[in-house]
Amino acid sequence: MAQIGPGFLTLPERLAKPRSSGFTHVLDKGLSLVGLESLLQTAGASIDFLKLGWGTAYVSDGVKAKVALCRDAGVNLCLGGTLLEICVQQDRVAEYTRWLRRLGITHVEVSDGALGMPVEQKWKLIRQLSQEFRVLSEVGSKNPTHSVVASAWVTEMTEDLAAGASMLVAEGRESGTVGLYLPSGEVRGELVDAVLATLPAELIIFEAPRKDQQAWFIRRLGPDANLGNIAAEEVVALETLRLGLRSDTLDLLPAVNSDQPRQCSDDMAPEPSTLIH
Repeated sequence: MAQIGPGFLTLPERLAKPRSSGFTHVLDKGLSLVGLESLLQTAGASIDFLKLGWGTAYVSDGVKAKVALCRDAGVNLCLGGTLLEICVQQDRVAEYTRWLRRLGITHVEVSDGALGMPVEQKWKLIRQLSQEFRVLSEVGSKNPTHSVVASAWVTEMTEDLAAGASMLVAEGRESGTVGLYLPSGEVRGELVDAVLATLPAELIIFEAPRKDQQAWFIRRLGPDANLGNIAAEEVVALETLRLGLRSDTLDLLPAVNSDQPRQCSDDMAPEPSTLIH
């Protein structure tokens, strides 16, 4: 388990990196190299995946340097699935994969929610890419008018894994108003229940850009829920939610026996001049 902060509080257990669950998947909407370096310095221990959203990697400089920064920080970097969908539509997948190799990227997001790729084509693409990359497969449409059918999600997720996906991503978008969510942002609890009845939670990253959505999943799955599409500026705030250090999840703090002696690290001990004899 991870040593958290100065270590004097009793908090929920949190797995340390490299984790098998409890992933924080961050959406990079165009961070500068300096901005990413600052983020990793502040919150790198809390970040497991960084997604260069949509087509931002295609139109910005310094992507290879970002890959190197993330590799050094133990963060997996991938590009947004929408960019790959465009490559599929334009028959440019071979060029896309050569580009990933030049950048040193080892993880790929495969989705079908932007342009409506036939699911059979998606599974073929996963089989192809999983021979060389670790595939994060996203399920759910970005279209708010698209019907959400739990059984269809379960089938697609199951087949994505069978095709070679390493992880699943449940769609919520940056807005948190589609896929997993009603237009109001409320979680579709029956959809989550149906998915978890068949598939292991540790293999699913639930996109949860809003604080109330993050708190919902933490309450449902515990501190080590896999949460995605987290804004860069919200990473530390999410970690406090996981650990019961925010009013939304205070009741998740473990019960403490007040009769137990308090432990005090050396840097917390009072100065000799302040001791009372």
